[in-house]
Amino acid sequence: MTAAISSARPVLILHTGDPDDTLKSQFGGYAEQLARASGLTPDALEVVAVHAGERPRAPDQYRAALITGSPAMVTDLEPWSEDTAAWLREAAAAGLPMFGICYGHQLLAHALGGKVGYNPAGREVGTQTVELLPAAAGDKLLAGLPPTFPAQMLHAQTVLQLPPGAAVLARSDLDPHQMIRIGRNIFSTQFHPEFGPDFVRAHLERFGRRYAAENLDVPGLSANVRATPVSGELVRRFLDAYALA
Repeated sequence: MTAAISSARPVLILHTGDPDDTLKSQFGGYAEQLARASGLTPDALEVVAVHAGERPRAPDQYRAALITGSPAMVTDLEPWSEDTAAWLREAAAAGLPMFGICYGHQLLAHALGGKVGYNPAGREVGTQTVELLPAAAGDKLLAGLPPTFPAQMLHAQTVLQLPPGAAVLARSDLDPHQMIRIGRNIFSTQFHPEFGPDFVRAHLERFGRRYAAENLDVPGLSANVRATPVSGELVRRFLDAYALA
């Protein structure tokens, strides 16, 4: 099912990076995967490759913003990333609904006064369990979801300190800040609603040697990869709840 949306103001995808060329050729770039997860038609989206120097229009030109994952690190403070953080602050002040994923989750937190760094618990990859927290109760984005559900993970850095006014909606065993809400209509997830199991398996196969060197159980992680239908609905649920009215 494809969501309908006014063509007057598109949904913005802030494109912050891509997987390597091999994975990109098989599964598409991160903006493409996020566009598929949104359920929107191409004419309802505007993709802006901020990592390649492109800049979005003013926040009031969009109905909502989605921020992709990236192989970059927020703590590197790349000029394009800091420029995007400034835009996110402007968008938050303007009341624009936003949903950030992985790098986007961290960049929103960084932009709005939180702290990002390497996760003291280590790298989190594969299909892991997310647990909703009491703050999630009553939120229309999460209404009716089970208390725990599987989600795809692929990160080394994380949100170490929440920005002012943020509420933690979900956690995992290795990350206490798997999902947060900032204000009324800004949400972000450390996990990846847009990733399918085939992409995660292929990623683990491609980078298995590196992860094995970090003492991760790559065969076990690969065997545990599975579909994540609950988390996979979150981008569409966000748009339905906050951007399509």
